[in-house]
Amino acid sequence: MQFSEVIGLDEQKVALRSEVLNDTIGHAKLFLGNAGHGGLSLALAFSQFIFCKERNEKDSCGKCASCLKVKSLQHPDLHFSFPVVQTLGRTSDPFLQDWREQVVSSAYFSLNEWIRRIDDKERNAIISAEESQEILKKLSLKSFEGGYKVMIIWMAEEMNATCANKLLKILEEPTRDTVFILLAEQFEQLLTTIVSRTQTTRIPRIDADHVREFLRGKGVKQDNLEALVSRAEGDLVLANELLDVQGDQAGLREQFVQLMRVCYKKDVLNMLDWAENTAAGSRERQKSFIEYALHMFRQSLLKNYTQDQLTRVSSEEEQFLSNFSKFITGNNIFDFTKTFNDAHYHLERNANPKILFTSVCFKVMRYIHHA
Repeated sequence: MQFSEVIGLDEQKVALRSEVLNDTIGHAKLFLGNAGHGGLSLALAFSQFIFCKERNEKDSCGKCASCLKVKSLQHPDLHFSFPVVQTLGRTSDPFLQDWREQVVSSAYFSLNEWIRRIDDKERNAIISAEESQEILKKLSLKSFEGGYKVMIIWMAEEMNATCANKLLKILEEPTRDTVFILLAEQFEQLLTTIVSRTQTTRIPRIDADHVREFLRGKGVKQDNLEALVSRAEGDLVLANELLDVQGDQAGLREQFVQLMRVCYKKDVLNMLDWAENTAAGSRERQKSFIEYALHMFRQSLLKNYTQDQLTRVSSEEEQFLSNFSKFITGNNIFDFTKTFNDAHYHLERNANPKILFTSVCFKVMRYIHHA
């Protein structure tokens, strides 16, 4: 992957190019940010720039043998470590073909998406102590092509404590011409001793213009474009998920409208019906609804306080918000967002959806009358 293929992140690209061109490459890096912000794409482009035989000041050539090997994830000095389901395999190596297929198809994917690819039961995945032994073994060998060796550890926060501790020494005193790139979303889940041995690069959200261009390339029409840009929040994983449910956008909107109406009327029987119908949907559909509801709460607040200057909604949503937004104010927005964020959290942890959405209904009924 070339830097030109990485969406956004211009400042980070400049810094990484400078390290290579000035021969000041840091031996251990931590790219910190959501998977949808592009840390993996940046790591791949950086690796290709390091290996390229014909690079210029801006990018790798994309044509030499080294570039072609990195592009297909077949370079002998580019290594990967990532979470795997332990009952299926203890290390990353048995899953390398799946990994290559996933990354080549799109380098913007979540841990949940990766787990679904390798395990139809969607069990928990970690980076184990056995994996750390494989990492040490691979990096103890000489470089195949006489240059750098690069180890990319994706979702590094999923290393268990034994694995992380075994890597401390090599992170502090790596073998010659070895570069570690750790990718993580949750800073607080990393061992402080790991963080202290790495140079942290924050991977920020992708700016709205680049997200807009990405969505246009996916065929999103102008009428719905701004609403999707707003909901994506600079995260291309989320943008792709939104595209998957885009055909159900009208359904999500109607579901939200129904919830607000029955709760405003304090119509308990219909509230219970709504909770039961919502609970009957798939887990992904339920999470999509919660994310949509959070989007509508934010847009309501923006409509109230910015005179529509910052709202990003479709024409149908705009029509609904013209009457609804007055019920979302500084008095209740915190309660709404906390309730729905908590619901999302509990769904991720397999909460009973009927109980969960029944609770949401009664909380919404209370909040909507405290505007």
